[in-house]
Amino acid sequence: MNLLTMEHITKSYTDRILLDDVGFSMNEKEKIGVIGINGMGKSTLLKVAAGIEPCDAGKISMGNQVKICYLPQTPVFEEGATILQAAIKGNVDEMNQWTIEADAKAMLNKLGFADYEEHVEHMSGGQKKRIALVNALLSPADILVLDEPTNHLDNAMSEWLEEYLIQFKGAILMVTHDRYFLDRVVNRIVEVDQGKLYSYPGNYSEFIRLKEERQNIALAAERKRKSLLRTELEWLNRGARARSTKQKAHIDRIRAMQEMKDIQEEKRVVLDSVASRMGNKTIEVRGVSKAYGDRKLINNYSYIFLKDDRIGIIGPNGCGKTTLLKIIDGIVKPDSGDVEIGQTIRIGYFSQENEYMDDSMKAIDYVKEAGEYVATSDGRITASQMLERFLFDGAMQWSKSEKLSGGEKRRLYLMRVLMEAPNILILDEPTNDLDIQTLTILEDYLDHFDGIIIIVSHDRYFLDRTVNRIFSFEGDVVIRQFEGGYSDYLIRKELEIPEEPDEKSKEKSSRIQKNTWKQPSKKLRFTYKEQKEFETIDDEITGLEEEIEQMDQKITENVTNSARLNELVKSKEELEAKLDEKMERWVYLNDLNEKIMKQQEG
Repeated sequence: MNLLTMEHITKSYTDRILLDDVGFSMNEKEKIGVIGINGMGKSTLLKVAAGIEPCDAGKISMGNQVKICYLPQTPVFEEGATILQAAIKGNVDEMNQWTIEADAKAMLNKLGFADYEEHVEHMSGGQKKRIALVNALLSPADILVLDEPTNHLDNAMSEWLEEYLIQFKGAILMVTHDRYFLDRVVNRIVEVDQGKLYSYPGNYSEFIRLKEERQNIALAAERKRKSLLRTELEWLNRGARARSTKQKAHIDRIRAMQEMKDIQEEKRVVLDSVASRMGNKTIEVRGVSKAYGDRKLINNYSYIFLKDDRIGIIGPNGCGKTTLLKIIDGIVKPDSGDVEIGQTIRIGYFSQENEYMDDSMKAIDYVKEAGEYVATSDGRITASQMLERFLFDGAMQWSKSEKLSGGEKRRLYLMRVLMEAPNILILDEPTNDLDIQTLTILEDYLDHFDGIIIIVSHDRYFLDRTVNRIFSFEGDVVIRQFEGGYSDYLIRKELEIPEEPDEKSKEKSSRIQKNTWKQPSKKLRFTYKEQKEFETIDDEITGLEEEIEQMDQKITENVTNSARLNELVKSKEELEAKLDEKMERWVYLNDLNEKIMKQQEG
């Protein structure tokens, strides 16, 4: 049954056409994910569909009994409302008050709230978004329209929301950049691109395959058109004269082909590694502790960052992840312990909230504040050229930042951080408000970044794609270290669950497996990166052992040169730390390989 139909919809802001004569419909139980580059009109599509904003032209049809509930990107609450009042607003009557309040408290608890009487105005932007999410989920709706519901959710919260939406009986229309979330929840993808909508059945993985097919067909048709146009132009150049109606029609067709716009291959955010040179000393965190009042976040934490570290930091909201990043960057002073930073270290800090951006400032001027030029692997490029690579065309470069969408401002801020040529990148929730295309190119960039990367993120796909070590904030102010990406972390945590013979424990274990987003216990396997690593790790260990032997020889030869000796000893310590890391990784990969072999044999 059809719930909502949009026909010939057009919507623009100032001189930007976001929706250009598009059609769209939703049926019962459809779960649709809307994706596209920031600023293309994803949120606008949701607002028009939900009736929050009118369209400039077109028609919207909806059944009389169809109810829509809308979760905005940035919710606003009445001043003086408590968390519970805000969560249940509009959903309570005399018949259901106790039930709704109980459901609201259960959801709020899942999303990290314990004091339901705290006033909403005391909450952060992320907390307000989670309160609004509860309100939306409690609303009796046939269509849930959710704008970025996964922003500001930690991993456990995302998994809970996944399960809730999978079980939801109504239809869902949502914008999210969480690719694992899209894979699990949705059964249709709608892409917003240059004012048009493209619909693909299936989840995100299926969308990738189908989009590639569509683009290949379009490019093949474009090549055929150009080939035919060349043939026709040759005919025209041979001296064909428009004497007959047939010849005139032929010439008109040629002109029509010439006027057709070329099919453009998808623009990409092209990023080159621009890291500054890094000396032997990086960042050393020694015995750091930090508390706010009676609440201790970090206790006696130490770590020496290695030159090729790719660190992902995870944990519940409010556990201290951002505080740790700020201590490393020097923004926050620890209560005890210290952080020593090498002289050649240049930190690029991409904070969770955009730095202040003057709305009257043009995009190009904002970038030029970081530098007129930037060094890349191709040489030196101007700020304007860099903006082009970040999908800011000529007109947008001279637009004031007040005209940019939230996602476009986020992308501009990321570009400015990278232009400063850091050799250590600290990224605090980089996936919030960045579109999937930008995230994909950022991931490729991080693959080739010649420096240290430290990431706080709740995006499981992004962590799997970019990091090789996980720091997990766990109970009693403990920060545990796990080798590999997020999937590796989940497997290791799963293996830590003790086997208990009684039925209650079996039921609990089964429930844990059911709620795990990837259910790794069902079928163990190497990821692509792990397989490559397993094939080469023996040679890497041998190479490191040989380097350490050579370093011992150099140390012997330089015992009288104290300056050179200190430098060599430091280098040897770094090599030994790398070797220890590789050995630990070797043990993990071999253990996993043995389990995979046993599973296949069984």
